[in-house]
Amino acid sequence: MNVFAGVRSAAGAEQKDAGSAGGEALLELTPHRMAVCHLVQVFAPPGAQQEGGPATPPFPFESVAHHNRLGLFLFSLTRSCEDFLEPPLEELLRQLKAVDDLVNGWLCEQLTTTLSGLISPDDLFNFFDKLRGVLTSPEGASVEDDFLDPNSQLGVYLRCCIIAFNSMTFEGVCHLLSNLVAYCNSAETSYDLAEDEDFNSEMEMSDLMDADIGVRAGVFDKYGQGYATESHMGESSSSFIHAPISLHDFDEDENPTCLRSRWQLEAYLNQQADILEKDPSSVPLNSFNATMTQLQTLAPELHRVQFLQHLNALSHDDYVSALDNLHRYVDYSAGQGLFSRSLSANQDIIVGKYESALLSLGSLHCYFGHPKKALEAFTEAVRVSQMNNDDSCLAYILGAISNLLSKIGISSTVGIIGSPYSLGNNSGLGTPLSIQQQLLVLLKRSLKRADMLKLTSLISFDHISLAKFDLKHVQRPLVSFGPNASTKLRTCPADVCKNLRLSSHVLSDFGTGDLSTSHDNGSFSTSWLRNLSAASSSWCSSSTKPGKQIVNDFDNFHFNAQPSPIPTSVLQLAGSAYLMRATAWEHYGSAPMVRMNALVYTTCFADAASSPELSLAYVKLIQQLVVFKGYSVAFGALKLAEEKFPSSTNPHIHLLKMQLLHDRALHRGHLRVAQQICDEFGVLSSSVSGVDIELKTEASLRHARTLLAAKQFSQAAVVANSLFSTCYKYNMQVENASVLLLLAEIHKKSDNAVLGLPYALASQSFCKSFNLDLLEASATLTLAELWLALGSSHAKRALSLVYQSLPMILGHGGLELRARAHIVLAKCYLTDPEYSVSEDPCAVLDPLNQAAEDLQVLEYHDMAAEAYYLKAMAYNHLGKEGEREEAAARFKEHVTAVENPRDEEASLAY
Repeated sequence: MNVFAGVRSAAGAEQKDAGSAGGEALLELTPHRMAVCHLVQVFAPPGAQQEGGPATPPFPFESVAHHNRLGLFLFSLTRSCEDFLEPPLEELLRQLKAVDDLVNGWLCEQLTTTLSGLISPDDLFNFFDKLRGVLTSPEGASVEDDFLDPNSQLGVYLRCCIIAFNSMTFEGVCHLLSNLVAYCNSAETSYDLAEDEDFNSEMEMSDLMDADIGVRAGVFDKYGQGYATESHMGESSSSFIHAPISLHDFDEDENPTCLRSRWQLEAYLNQQADILEKDPSSVPLNSFNATMTQLQTLAPELHRVQFLQHLNALSHDDYVSALDNLHRYVDYSAGQGLFSRSLSANQDIIVGKYESALLSLGSLHCYFGHPKKALEAFTEAVRVSQMNNDDSCLAYILGAISNLLSKIGISSTVGIIGSPYSLGNNSGLGTPLSIQQQLLVLLKRSLKRADMLKLTSLISFDHISLAKFDLKHVQRPLVSFGPNASTKLRTCPADVCKNLRLSSHVLSDFGTGDLSTSHDNGSFSTSWLRNLSAASSSWCSSSTKPGKQIVNDFDNFHFNAQPSPIPTSVLQLAGSAYLMRATAWEHYGSAPMVRMNALVYTTCFADAASSPELSLAYVKLIQQLVVFKGYSVAFGALKLAEEKFPSSTNPHIHLLKMQLLHDRALHRGHLRVAQQICDEFGVLSSSVSGVDIELKTEASLRHARTLLAAKQFSQAAVVANSLFSTCYKYNMQVENASVLLLLAEIHKKSDNAVLGLPYALASQSFCKSFNLDLLEASATLTLAELWLALGSSHAKRALSLVYQSLPMILGHGGLELRARAHIVLAKCYLTDPEYSVSEDPCAVLDPLNQAAEDLQVLEYHDMAAEAYYLKAMAYNHLGKEGEREEAAARFKEHVTAVENPRDEEASLAY
């Protein structure tokens, strides 16, 4: 039994639905489909089981593997959706050569001979009559001996083609013959036109020769359904799918009746939507719109084309065009065909409904930074969904609202959806919920509905959102007093890890039940054919070289033609969990775990990842490089990243470049350049309140650091205090820990250690509440410096604090933090009146030498000057004048570099 005998598709299960058009054909018959039918007949000839037995492949196949290769090729041809036009005969023959190599072109020769022999309607009748024998059992054979299952993908394809031929009028047959002539001539095959006497009248001959190209435009008007199920958007193959050049240079005179089936057209539109999501910069705005307009002209009822134009305008930040195309799509579709991202076997959103349009409108406003308009659209969508009992759409809307609330800053404590009490509260006291409590309630409601409706993708998304919430928020109970009130005021890393682990189940659940079979959208077959063509090209190029022969081309075939069958949306959700793990470990302070998860993401999920997410993974890896290897290595990696993601079009890479340039300018003492970069930070963020709040926070934080480096302590304190108020207003507690630490640094450097102590202690408290272990170690180090500034009597206490933070700093800290810890450790010993340098010089010199080495890599002149100053003091106590003078000279070099900076413009180059 052949491996394809039992391959079934959703087409067989939904055959009744596809044939509900009142007896019309299931798809339009074209020369390309006839060519595929002929190859299916060669793959499964009538009576093959009786001739050779179940273990012997039919002629001309040399082995079962060779036979299965053709079956894979045919399966991919019937599902491919790389283009909305069918491939010409020349392209089909080129692909077939990869399968035909072992029989010296026999398949290609038979195909061209068979097609050129169809010169009359009788020939067509005999051709399709023979096809019926492929689907029937040989005489005397049992059911188990059927070579091709009529309900398999290839079996359903043959049946649809036979029904299409039986439904054709005589004029349609004549048009088919005319198209067959052009199809064969496109490959420059010898093909003689039929003589006039082969037809009944001059009128029929005229109809045959003057076949109107408008027949193609009416293909979908006549046949409303394809032969297979409707696909979902977002599950593309792992390889990038770029529209071929023929899409933009289409010539109607050269490609008659070239539209694919409706199922393939919808799958093609889904793939274009995936391209817009993964790498929108690779899709030109005008040429893509021209292609979509051309497709809509050929198939006017494909309103998804307008939705693709909406996504294209969205990806190119064209607000007016995006809004116009969305309105046009909703107006013209009249309830037909909105994309769904779910992995459920059931339809998630009844397509084209008003609530679905509102969901898209809210997402549009959220993308362009209009939070109030987005909330208005989502609120109306919730109302309509509840009125229409559309639970699936309501679950997605709740997920979209929670995503919006997590991205924007809202300081009000009133309710988001309707009244302050619309989300409900468990306290029963009638008090309105805070924004964070509303967000948590929305996430849990969305997760509950998604779990009830088996919306696997939404379940995974909600788990990732809950992990993000648990990472940055302490879940306070609604009842915060009484004997049963919880006193726990810390985040729980175990909950974060649990949600991230549960979100990854979308990958393990794929392939079970209907989750994988219901989402075969043709992407796997498309990628398979593309890789097959590449393998064929490599064989052709290698065969032309003398002295080179491929002994086993089947291994080469297998290696080059194995795309991933897992949909892109599944891989994206699974990859997002690893990216979120990297973010979580950044907060917790584990550098090895950050690198490991970022590397897993870039290695395993790069093909399916969208451009913003993949660039974010690159950013995390480069940030690790600058922390542990210095700027030269980091900027080298940045150049490679910019080749893949140009900083002019990728905000993550552009922001990383500015961060590195600002940090290096501060370390070198180039304050004018640092201030210039700070001004550019302010331009990047939106002027809308609450939008880009994280970017605005970073811009203010860097501005305060620049003022601190310039010793403008009062102005730096004003900026930091204003930033603290902003973070408190928007409940950004994790950022508040960094701001408080910055205030402590400002008071430390302005010789106000007493005023800096409360800020350092408050920052330490925040770090403990949110499990920010590495930042807590840095705060402890600052606390030790503040105690040292109060006098030598506090040296023991400061030394104890340094030793308390050293394990975390030396295990996970970067070059700067380790150098700072070594310097503070040496200062504690030198300040302690009970310590003598002559008795234990290594306790001071070893950490100072290590600090100087690390700071040399970072080009941090200010801190390096402090390290060499302490070294000079230590050598002076030891009486080593030579080493003392050398350390003093290095100290002078670094001080001069800070006070009289040179080549400041060089800080902008890398």
